[in-house]
Amino acid sequence: MRHFLNTIDWSRDELQALLDRARLWREGESGRPLAGRSVALLFLNPSLRTRASFEVGVHELGAHAVVLEPGKGAWGIEFETGVVMDGDAEEHIAEVAGVLSRYCDAIALRAFPLFKDWQEDRQDKVIRSLAQYASVPVINMETIVHPCQELALMRTVQDHIGSPVGKTFVLTWTWHPRPLNTAVANSALLIASKFGMNIRMLIPDEAYRLDEQFMDAADRQCEASGGSLEVTTAIESAYSGADFVYAKSWGALPFYGRPDEEAKLREPYRHFIVDEEKMALTDNARFSHCLPLRRNIKATDGVMDADYCVALDEAENRLHTQKALMAELIG
Repeated sequence: MRHFLNTIDWSRDELQALLDRARLWREGESGRPLAGRSVALLFLNPSLRTRASFEVGVHELGAHAVVLEPGKGAWGIEFETGVVMDGDAEEHIAEVAGVLSRYCDAIALRAFPLFKDWQEDRQDKVIRSLAQYASVPVINMETIVHPCQELALMRTVQDHIGSPVGKTFVLTWTWHPRPLNTAVANSALLIASKFGMNIRMLIPDEAYRLDEQFMDAADRQCEASGGSLEVTTAIESAYSGADFVYAKSWGALPFYGRPDEEAKLREPYRHFIVDEEKMALTDNARFSHCLPLRRNIKATDGVMDADYCVALDEAENRLHTQKALMAELIG
């Protein structure tokens, strides 16, 4: 039995096999390899693409999706060990994982960090607790990383610019009205470094560096794959000659849990928006984003409506890559 909690624990060859299988699904490969199986989908946070793509994917594989929203249509869950459960949670993850493991063939979880204490949240305890007690494969539908988004992103990169090795990948921070989770930024960094890309991480201030566990992992993966990682605050040089531009908003970790203070740091940097002028500096680069995207905040209408915007392709690839993943883990 194997879990899919992050891509760090999977080799490049293993991930490429999933990407190759996803391409076959997208091109019309038929079959219901998971007929008669069931997958539990636990959503502690809202979702559009993740929920839709997993539900449709499970159905197309011939399986049944059990969608649960703890605290709403299902009992609230306690994830800490050794705790006296006199709060709102009615059920411990030990029993939740044990029961669902007996009903279902895999369990997927979406659980955002609490935005209170990064030293606590960076340990990713919620999904690790589920994996500890589950006796079936566990899939990460986004916690402090978003490995399913990574698969869709790399499938999209390969679809549009071919081999990623040696290509320049710009991961650019963009302004947002509030500080967001760093999960997608962490994951974009991880998958681009795993596949040998030359990464330019464009941030407005050193406070927006990502957690060192992911920066260090990216450095190690670059060394192994032949890629490189540069962190810069220079907009023009970051975009210059790029092959792929990926935008994401995220909060500054030194101000984690203190949004009012972080807002003062963030306010002067609205000009980090992805616009036509910046894209003109690239080498006919493709542009993408994980979605949802606030138009004319993160990227202009002109960028989103341009032929080089492949965000919808990436969203579609969520379906195909997750089908490949579930078929591998369950089948």
